Amino acid sequence: MKLLIKLGGTLLDAADSRQRLAREIAEVARREQVVVVHGGGKQMTRFLAERGVESQFINGLRVTDADVIDAVVKVFAGSVNAQLVTTLRAAGTRPVGLSGLSAGLVDAVQLSPELGQVGKPVASDGRLLELLVKEGYLPVVACVAGDPNGAIFNVNGDQMAVACAQGFAADRLIFLTDVAGVRDESGRTRPQLTAIEALGLISSGAATGGMQAKIEAAVEALRKGVSQVWIAPGATPGVLTGLLSGAQIGTRLILE
Repeated sequence: MKLLIKLGGTLLDAADSRQRLAREIAEVARREQVVVVHGGGKQMTRFLAERGVESQFINGLRVTDADVIDAVVKVFAGSVNAQLVTTLRAAGTRPVGLSGLSAGLVDAVQLSPELGQVGKPVASDGRLLELLVKEGYLPVVACVAGDPNGAIFNVNGDQMAVACAQGFAADRLIFLTDVAGVRDESGRTRPQLTAIEALGLISSGAATGGMQAKIEAAVEALRKGVSQVWIAPGATPGVLTGLLSGAQIGTRLILE
């Protein structure tokens, strides 16, 4: 089975959380074909603040000018990626740090002029992922994309995960996040949702902000051929093996 695991940056900020997740990923990677995509928004905000740069957001997306895109590459494709790669190696895997810039893995276009160098993925070439996984390596992809003309884009981590899942032809996509799952209007975590039901939670106002973005990404993945998407709490020990063995953790999303 081909599995795409997206790790939220908050889960990677603390060493103990990062190490536990690395061990869990290593265990799953012994049995399945795995690709990891990671964020790093919290680390990025801290990096900019330490340099006196205030982060600006529009509709939850970071405004990315020339100075910020330089920091994006340093943090996402640099320190956060390297830290995760070394932790995964210590857990017994053979990780390879990548970004969407690597061999044209993910190409993007500018999402909006007011956001600057924020990109929307438009193409994914998964051949590099296939090659690495076939030879026993674990691709670890930072959410930075490019285009054929040499541009660099800051890409939302959930959208990056969907693009990589499509290019890799993943069977399942797992978003490990800092919430228990998708909550409905009553505040109850729903164990399963169809795409229509999930989008209905956005329409009703039950799902907003980061959860709205995850649902939209999940539905896009389902419509592009991923059979199942999970939104699950990465802080739960054993979350990956639990999900793959059928345990009820977080929310499972299916097309219909």
